[in-house]
Amino acid sequence: MSISAIESVLQQMRVTALQTGIAPRVAEASAPQGGFAAELKRSLEGISAAQNGASAQAEAFELGKPGVALNDVMVDMQKAGLAFQTGLQVRNRLVQAYQEVMSLPA
Repeated sequence: MSISAIESVLQQMRVTALQTGIAPRVAEASAPQGGFAAELKRSLEGISAAQNGASAQAEAFELGKPGVALNDVMVDMQKAGLAFQTGLQVRNRLVQAYQEVMSLPA
């Protein structure tokens, strides 16, 4: 797996996060702080936040709190599920890239 492929996956994660409202909006012109590890950490924190938020909203619906609609709960659960699946695919690609690099002759 090449660096450009990894960058492409990260860009897709950013776009998905912005579209679903998982990640805070930042200026596109600003340079990323901390590099790949920091970007990966921010993505994982966004996935965790989406899952925690969806779980909290589902619990609020189950408890019958006013203002929590079933359709909102279902949409948030789907967003969290998609974010998790995306993160899982990124992890799988990173493991695959690591295995390819480790199998290269020295």
